[in-house]
Amino acid sequence: MTGDLFSPQCPTRTLLDRIGTKWMSMAVKVLAETGELRFTDLRRRMPGVSQKMLSVTLQNLVADGLAARRVEDTVPPRVHYRLTELGESLEVPLAALREWAEANVAEIVQARGRST
Repeated sequence: MTGDLFSPQCPTRTLLDRIGTKWMSMAVKVLAETGELRFTDLRRRMPGVSQKMLSVTLQNLVADGLAARRVEDTVPPRVHYRLTELGESLEVPLAALREWAEANVAEIVQARGRST
């Protein structure tokens, strides 16, 4: 299905907006590296993320079929997250984007300095 990225209703645009957030890409990276993590461990590995923002990010990952949630029947319940096969496939393009950013960040920072 091909959409019109210039239309606010485009499903592709909506998806790109969601996966393009820093917390989404960080969560995918951490889960890709570790396999399955509890919410608290995931938060510990993502400095700066609030509990609410991580919760929303994980809800979106699960809703989009990119992550799976497992709840242990304990008191309090232990909630674990892992990437699905679809989520694991997202790590490849996100890793390429991170590599591009690392390779070009100095030039971009320099350009910003010239434009001010």
